[in-house]
Amino acid sequence: MPLTVTVVPDVTGLDKTFDYLVPEELRFVVELGSSVRAPLHGRRITGWVVRVGPPSADVSVDRLVPLAGWAGHGPAADLIDLSAWAADRWGTPRRRPFLVTASPPRRVRAIGASRERVHVAFSDAAPGVRSLLARAPHESAPGGVVRVSPTDDVMSVVLAAVERGSTLVVHPSPAAVGLLAARLRAVGVSVAVMPDEWALAAAGADVVIGGRSAAWAPVPNLAVAVVLDEHDEALQEERSPTWHARDVLVERARRAGVPCVLVSPCPTVTALAWSGSRWMRPAPEVEAEGWPTVEVVDRRDDEPWKRSLVTTPLIEVLRDPARRVACVHNVPGRARMLACRSCRSLLACERCHVAVRQLDDGALHCARCGLQRPPVCQVCGSAALANVRPGITRLREELEAAANRPVGAVAGTDRGAATQRNVDVFVGTEAVLHRVNDVDVVVFLDFDAELLAPRYRAGEQALALLVRAARLVGPRRDGGHLIVQTTMPDHEVVQAAVRADPGGVVRAEAARRRDLALPPFGALAHVSGEGAERFVTSTGLVSAPDATGLLLRADSWDELGPVIAATPRELGSRLRIEVDPARR
Repeated sequence: MPLTVTVVPDVTGLDKTFDYLVPEELRFVVELGSSVRAPLHGRRITGWVVRVGPPSADVSVDRLVPLAGWAGHGPAADLIDLSAWAADRWGTPRRRPFLVTASPPRRVRAIGASRERVHVAFSDAAPGVRSLLARAPHESAPGGVVRVSPTDDVMSVVLAAVERGSTLVVHPSPAAVGLLAARLRAVGVSVAVMPDEWALAAAGADVVIGGRSAAWAPVPNLAVAVVLDEHDEALQEERSPTWHARDVLVERARRAGVPCVLVSPCPTVTALAWSGSRWMRPAPEVEAEGWPTVEVVDRRDDEPWKRSLVTTPLIEVLRDPARRVACVHNVPGRARMLACRSCRSLLACERCHVAVRQLDDGALHCARCGLQRPPVCQVCGSAALANVRPGITRLREELEAAANRPVGAVAGTDRGAATQRNVDVFVGTEAVLHRVNDVDVVVFLDFDAELLAPRYRAGEQALALLVRAARLVGPRRDGGHLIVQTTMPDHEVVQAAVRADPGGVVRAEAARRRDLALPPFGALAHVSGEGAERFVTSTGLVSAPDATGLLLRADSWDELGPVIAATPRELGSRLRIEVDPARR
């Protein structure tokens, strides 16, 4: 009987599959997931085999053309099936993005023989994680959530997982991946770092480790899946389809019948809703020791029109020459909002009536229509303006005057200030937490902007910023110090940092989301771009407009994703669909 295969072409924008005959010389090398060469419309393309078997009943063998050749190894069979699930889960008719992620970065034509796995025990493995892994029967083996303090060493968690067998570890930070891989090799564990060591992973390393894309790495005989820093937004793909490594690994582990362990100092509502009662945390006194000292500056009594972000406690820290200080303020430029000191009117664009911001050169700019004008009040013409929400350019000048020492500004991809010599005070967007090292104090100048951000995950994301800052300054026993300036000192996020107990944030967030049917208790997608309104109407789902597009809602991901994937796109439409959007 002739042997046929179904191939997904590695061609951008081509969402169809094609059937081919397998020549006799390729029968013993072509398998599910293989990368093959095939003729298509007069040229040869590369693709992945997603089905191998006899011809389908509705396919005429006489019309099939043979494959042109075998190109190399590709995703394993379990990842081929997982890609079909992921396409439905994230609402896309395309399997290609997932297969590209699961494929080696370079052609692999030979994989070494896998060595025999030696099961070992490590004296410094976390005993609590051992019990969490052993508690569930192997048939379902769901694993659970492990909460740690921000400065805890997660090596013990990984070692406990390695004791069970081949382990897949995903971490959002490339630097942390390299460091953890080196430490594992130092204790005698074979490690494959993705994506460069794809072939070693396919041969059967003890630990396969990498960033977000490692969720699709080949791991023969997978025993445990581990996600470190489960709360980190870097685990979600920014491009469409917006898949999340955590959700991919949870489903992959479920299909393999092995435990999945999610590790984080501030587990998300989604993670804890999945785990149910399967979670663990350190003793309260131990967890508290892993957090820095958190000082809250209550600004409720400050006069709004005279308020400055440079407060007395901040000045005391800035003027201590022995301390390196990083100030966080997520407002780039010179000013995001201004008001007239004479008539107290907010400065707005005369064309589209939205608040204008001040650029570094002093001009006022409308972000909606692009109009620029001189810095004067549109109501009374006064040039005396109050900076209601200053940007980091203006703040750098104020901080430099208060500290009496140089201050560097860091925003976005700008690394200049972080490398300046003789600079011990920095101000910037949250990028400063990634660009600067060896900081003694981190100051959040206006934490209300994070707590009141117009997105349903604002609380989780604000807590994640505090965790990142806590890692930067270190634990309280080493002098780590956070300063949080806010008019909401009783907010659950602020109190979670003060008490070193993030559990209160999750409880409050879960209650709100359950009432509003927001993820994970409902499904949400954001659709934007040309033709978005017509597309959303075609889905038949509940929708609502927002500032940049439309939001789609459904009761579950099983309902939302397939409907989005099955709804046809108009020719020429340029849609961006974000399923489970991170910043909406």
